[in-house]
Amino acid sequence: MARENAGEAVEIEVGDRTVRLSSPDRVYFPDLGLTKRDVLDYYLAVGDGIVRALYERPCMLHRFPKGTGEKKIHQKKLPAGAPDWVETVSVHFPRFDRDVDELCVTELAQVAWAVQMSTVEFHPWNSRRGHVECPDEWRIDLDPGDEAGWVQAQQVAPVVAEILDELGATGWPKTSGGHGLHVYVRIAPEHGFGDVRRGALAFAREVERRAPELVETSWWRRDRDPAKVFVDYNQNARDHTIAAAYSVRGNARATVSAPITWDEIAECEPDDFTVRTMPERFARLGDLHAGIDDAVFDFAPLLEWADRDERSGLDQPDADD
Repeated sequence: MARENAGEAVEIEVGDRTVRLSSPDRVYFPDLGLTKRDVLDYYLAVGDGIVRALYERPCMLHRFPKGTGEKKIHQKKLPAGAPDWVETVSVHFPRFDRDVDELCVTELAQVAWAVQMSTVEFHPWNSRRGHVECPDEWRIDLDPGDEAGWVQAQQVAPVVAEILDELGATGWPKTSGGHGLHVYVRIAPEHGFGDVRRGALAFAREVERRAPELVETSWWRRDRDPAKVFVDYNQNARDHTIAAAYSVRGNARATVSAPITWDEIAECEPDDFTVRTMPERFARLGDLHAGIDDAVFDFAPLLEWADRDERSGLDQPDADD
């Protein structure tokens, strides 16, 4: 078999940095013919958005050295050979009793360097390096079961929006890049992961109370109705990550986890947002999550809901179950 002609390395100016991109013509998405250079060009086109989504957060990388048709690498530790301007944050993993330096993006050139290292997907924590153990982002993950899909997520979204409005919280929706929907809410970093997860579960149960025909909160997969949407509160547990806003997804369609407006949810499809379509959308609309840091929600009411549920006998499944 002939060796792939992946092209000569090129140097690309990103801000005041120079990033070397090796094998720019290596095909990362075989069905579409999209290359490593195409992935980098995409991230440069949505630069303000991806940096905002990752800013100062520990970040796990999903790397595809041979393209998305081959095995991916889940990379917590920063890959070797990083220039001195690539920033990191030290994270402790109690299960292994060790500290790991993870990528901590503060500028677009660091995203470009990660792409050079074959990164396609960026999965940040919901806390930042100044307060690693206290999240500042509450994540609502609408995850359709095996017999459900985007249509069911669309139907649940108005219920989520209604409850957030009653709480006085501003939710920032985005597609997952698959068949689900994510909604982020900025919170003050005043609570640990355990409490944020407790509050997220209480919210999920309220969604289930209002739409029991659509929503499931049973933790064990074997107990869930596959035709319903699971509100995955465990995405708020420590070291659980979701693809960032603007992250490419490593599927054959090269979809993107795309910020959308609440009004768009009823009409759009996840496949509308891809590496090819998002640059024009971003140039036209800008970053739809641009105001997220200015809309901080007081998380205390959700902890009161969690206390209420626990007093009534509802359990709190362990995060590691």
